[in-house]
Amino acid sequence: MTNLDDTIVAAATPAGKGGIGVVRVSGRNTECIARALLGSLPEPRHATHRVFREAQGEAIDAGIALYFPAPASFTGESVLELHGHGGPVVISMLVDAVVAQGARHAEPGEFSRRAFLNGKLDLAQAEAVVDLIGSGTERAARAALRSLTGEFSRAVQGLAGQLVRVRMYVEAAIDFPEEEIDFLSDDALRRRLEECEAAFGALLSQANQGRVLRDGFQLVIVGKPNAGKSSLLNLLSGQEAAIVTEVAGTTRDILRETINIDGLAVELVDTAGLREDPDRIEEEGIRRARKALGSADAVLWIQDAGEPLQQAIGEEVPEGAEVIVVRNKIDVTNDAPGLADNILYVSAKTGAGIDALQDRLRGAAGYRNLGEGAFTTRKRHVDALRRAAEHFAAGRRALEETKAGELLAEELRLSHQALATITGEVTADDLLGRIFSEFCIGK
Repeated sequence: MTNLDDTIVAAATPAGKGGIGVVRVSGRNTECIARALLGSLPEPRHATHRVFREAQGEAIDAGIALYFPAPASFTGESVLELHGHGGPVVISMLVDAVVAQGARHAEPGEFSRRAFLNGKLDLAQAEAVVDLIGSGTERAARAALRSLTGEFSRAVQGLAGQLVRVRMYVEAAIDFPEEEIDFLSDDALRRRLEECEAAFGALLSQANQGRVLRDGFQLVIVGKPNAGKSSLLNLLSGQEAAIVTEVAGTTRDILRETINIDGLAVELVDTAGLREDPDRIEEEGIRRARKALGSADAVLWIQDAGEPLQQAIGEEVPEGAEVIVVRNKIDVTNDAPGLADNILYVSAKTGAGIDALQDRLRGAAGYRNLGEGAFTTRKRHVDALRRAAEHFAAGRRALEETKAGELLAEELRLSHQALATITGEVTADDLLGRIFSEFCIGK
């Protein structure tokens, strides 16, 4: 772990030229550094125009200084922000001037890590900072903001509160066996367990939605040459992203386009047509197609509606990835557009059946538009929720099968512990290191 006694500094705006650049300072020596650079300490939480000077008194820039005394700041420490002109040389000179006064360069995510360690954010909220910055759609950005303001954390804490109440009830019964409580016949306990089970199901569903919103959904398009894969990519993306000709094997490399379906970011991956005896260049395209297939969340298997229905894709599909069969070119065969017998009938040329295809993609992603109730989550959050739910289910089974209250109490404890890892009440330093290393310098 880094030394929390150090005062840290970093540019809080991206590298490059811009109208404004921000340098952020946090730590116990912030006030001394502010006096050295600005001449005096600015009034707390008031934008003050100042000249920023080096130790020798030479001016570097002029701009706005903002001072936030501890603990009323983002990190919980005293924080100084210098808002100057956004040239890379100016920003570098400002950072160097702060370092010359005894600060050190901040590590990736160190400001947010200090905010977490000082109790200003929980771990899920800290992760939402990165999610908000990297949002791929407007809906994902709004969902990340709800996580940042604590909506997901409150949902987790609410479920944890239900578990605590059940644990108290069970452990009290174990501690006072003379009361002769029959766990199985106790309606109050049964009702509380049922309420917890329903709460787990609801939160897991929302968390899965939040993970899809954050991470997006990768859809790999495969099929024989000239089945219309590239035409479908162009139709879904709304632009001529891929070359379309009558010549088989036109696509020789991987093409990627990201589209927005009702707030869900879907990455479309168009691949080379799969066939026997390709030429040397096309063979490399097919090799890359198979590699892309290995990381697919779902597979769009395009077939020519004028040819016999293929029953097997002939390629290895990742476990859990759904294969969506699409019969294309119905403008030639006159098949009805839409879903029939779990097969989609579309025309990439006319757009017939495209609405049904988009609905099917949402279903494959497990995505529902939750509107203002959505929040972003990460894979680790979903995994922790699943572990917590599994421990809860194991405890309930133990109670029903063996009437073992002690086993139920232990599984409830483990379930509660798994939930606590989401917000960081229980966590390890190596996990914190992995999480905050994803942050940019200055956050």
